Amino acid sequence: MGTRLPFGDGLRAELGTPLRSRRLDSSPRSRVWRVVLPDGAAVVKQFVDGPDADERFACEVAALRLAARGAPAVVPALLAVDEGQRVLVLEHLEHRPPGGDWIVDYAGALARLHAATGPADAGALPRWRGPDQVDIDAFLALAEALTVTVESRVAGELRDLVVRLDQEGGHALLHGDPCPGNDLHTPTGVRFIDFEQASLGSGMTELAYLRIGFPTCWCVTSAPEPLARAEHAYRHAWRAATGSEPRGDLTDACAGWVLRGDALVERARRRSVDHLAVIPHRDWTWGTATARQRLVHRLGVVSAMTAGSTALTGLSGLTAAMRRSMLARWPDLQPVPTRRP
Repeated sequence: MGTRLPFGDGLRAELGTPLRSRRLDSSPRSRVWRVVLPDGAAVVKQFVDGPDADERFACEVAALRLAARGAPAVVPALLAVDEGQRVLVLEHLEHRPPGGDWIVDYAGALARLHAATGPADAGALPRWRGPDQVDIDAFLALAEALTVTVESRVAGELRDLVVRLDQEGGHALLHGDPCPGNDLHTPTGVRFIDFEQASLGSGMTELAYLRIGFPTCWCVTSAPEPLARAEHAYRHAWRAATGSEPRGDLTDACAGWVLRGDALVERARRRSVDHLAVIPHRDWTWGTATARQRLVHRLGVVSAMTAGSTALTGLSGLTAAMRRSMLARWPDLQPVPTRRP
């Protein structure tokens, strides 16, 4: 696939011939253009050749079609698809700079996105995959490398946590990377884009992003002041859409994220090495923060959230001790940003 606009005869017959086009910035996994068609502006996205390109393309198409049920809209309209070229043509939306309380509108839209699917949609997207025993072992090994004592009960707590997250199930439409930059703040509300990693699972998995600091994102941030209002907006929007309470436990979801070393690197580097094992020896920057900054933030969040928990008491003490050890070793570590870029 080249860099020319991939707008073949089928798309031209359906949407007309593009009058103008302009290449936009995108990830290395895709090419994106803004085009002007006879009926107005649109966005063309082509998935770049790669071992998982077909899977990512199919995932995004399926997720966009499922999310189109949301009202008000939470995704751009899917105007046309060219499966042979792995091309999507999407409604063009005008993004405006988010306000100071952007996270409240974001959370409400995220809930409506999650609520677009239900039990009848099982199998329409991959099932969300949580942490596993490999993650537990890597996390406990990091604690030992930081010379932090690991109480005997912690391993059992973490095994039970992994089981709970796995059995939680759920049929929410998860974005997979609901980060600042994948949310468009338009005059008619927040819309989400880039569903290459979409799955079905518990909405708590992504509501946890607000507290744990957007773990799969280049632009990690600490939640701004309206966090409580944002979480309330999520629950209110979910109830309005489904008539039920959100499924899952937010504390468990945040604890699950702190175990995952792959949430310290961009997607292309995941499932390659034990990233937690590197932390004692080397730091690295991804986007707005370093790996150590990200981990210190997450440890603090989980320590506070699990304080007084009967199921994760040992983890609360362990995460607090790991955070203290990291700050003592690297006293120049700064908090993660509080404002989105």
